[in-house]
Amino acid sequence: AASGPISFEDSIKGKVTFEPHEIDSFVILKEDGIPTYNFACAVDDMLYDVSFVVRGEDHVSNTPKQILIHRYLGYDKVLGYAHLPIILGESGSKMSKRDSASSVAWLLEEGFLPQAIVNYLVSMGNRTPMEVFKLQDCYEWFDIKYIAKSPVKFDMPRLRFLNREHLKMLNEQEFALLLNSEDASIGALAKLHLQEASILNEIRTKIDMIFAPKCITQMENNESFEAECKILYQYLREMIESHSESLKDYESLKKELMQRSSLKGKKFFKPLRILLTGTTHGLELSEIYPYLRFFLADIVTLD
Repeated sequence: AASGPISFEDSIKGKVTFEPHEIDSFVILKEDGIPTYNFACAVDDMLYDVSFVVRGEDHVSNTPKQILIHRYLGYDKVLGYAHLPIILGESGSKMSKRDSASSVAWLLEEGFLPQAIVNYLVSMGNRTPMEVFKLQDCYEWFDIKYIAKSPVKFDMPRLRFLNREHLKMLNEQEFALLLNSEDASIGALAKLHLQEASILNEIRTKIDMIFAPKCITQMENNESFEAECKILYQYLREMIESHSESLKDYESLKKELMQRSSLKGKKFFKPLRILLTGTTHGLELSEIYPYLRFFLADIVTLD
């Protein structure tokens, strides 16, 4: 047990002091000879000549115990400490391993970029000079002493916003590579979808729907466009196979298809959208078609 108060300087909390009665006679080795957490941590810090320890504030009560271990082992180096505020989950309780977002592996699998995750984690409970930044930017201004003392709630909408911003910064070739393609047009198509998506998995799903065989039996508000899809499909395939000049831009495509099919309004645009994108709603066809036209032979296929 401690013979007097144990104090240390915390970069976030300031000076922290534990009185002797606040530190129990803790175990350092189990019966089977395996060291406990506190003993292993203290010895590890000694062996690696650690100078600064950063951990969660739920471990603040372990720090005086580790200082005592150092003291009784004759190790007199003074370490710096920073105990970070607890991260709360959406429920308001401490974030646990059961929360998907607590796993960086899960975030990466969902399609969050490493640079966006870093951006978000650095800014959590912190005063930063800018909202969107890269790790390299932090080298100039980051100071751990500015981190808040109070708990912070994990804000998924904000992480999604930051991820979208970092995706916007990518050029079309870089974006395409993230989607396992070397075609910059795929990257351009993906960037357009940032209007309605913010993570790679969402964008990948939309791109996959464009290139998948189209299901023309899908309905919107109990309305079917199957018959119209069949009509437009026939004319579209003819135009593709004959390399029609009308395919060069959206306006000429629309004009010729309307003339050939005699369809108009919703009965024209909904089936055309289904054949080109696989869904009845989404980005403006005039906006997306300049990139779709390079892949029409692959896109206009039926399930």
